[in-house]
Amino acid sequence: MYQYKYPHPSVTTDCVIFGFDGNKLQVLLVKRGIEPYKGKWAFPGGFLKLDESAREGALRELREETGLTDAYIKQLHTFSEPERDPRERVITIAYYALVKIAEVKGGDDAEDAQWFTIDDVPSLAFDHDRILRKAIEELRRQIHFEPIGFELLPEKFTMRELQNLYEAILSVHFDRRNFYNKLRRLGILDELKERVNPSQKKEAYLYSFNKAKYDELKQKGFRLEF
Repeated sequence: MYQYKYPHPSVTTDCVIFGFDGNKLQVLLVKRGIEPYKGKWAFPGGFLKLDESAREGALRELREETGLTDAYIKQLHTFSEPERDPRERVITIAYYALVKIAEVKGGDDAEDAQWFTIDDVPSLAFDHDRILRKAIEELRRQIHFEPIGFELLPEKFTMRELQNLYEAILSVHFDRRNFYNKLRRLGILDELKERVNPSQKKEAYLYSFNKAKYDELKQKGFRLEF
């Protein structure tokens, strides 16, 4: 019915997929098989279909790359620099996703997908280095407001694993006793009767998140500080 005289840019979605291996924060990258940047690593993503929203496109790409159909994703930023893609004018709407590494099965497009620790990420295609920096900044900001550990840790975890997660995201080192006492006082953790043996010298209690308590604190304007 309408014909616009203005040129139309293409639109893509890119998804920064974070995982946690118990010690370090990881990001999932895919090796490009075609030009431009053939052979270089990049974030899973693709061109938006005409009949889907940006979020639907991001979820589709996430499903194709990881096999996950239900994951925590959040819109990060829109990157629209005119020269960011050498093929044509391409605007990308970037998201970040938090997933449990053990649940990533790999989809049809994941043959060349690989996890990298944040400290060992290679030079990325397009402007994905900038997108990664932006995603890490946002993750560090959101960890004070959102239950990020719910999405990255297994259902049962040790206090050491939880501390490792927060240290990996915030790039800091916490005193073990202070970290433990602060989290216990908040009441957002349930201590389980189960224990594990991470070393021959000492047993470790297992914990789970109390999401109802976390949501209650959040409604009161709670902010997690260390």
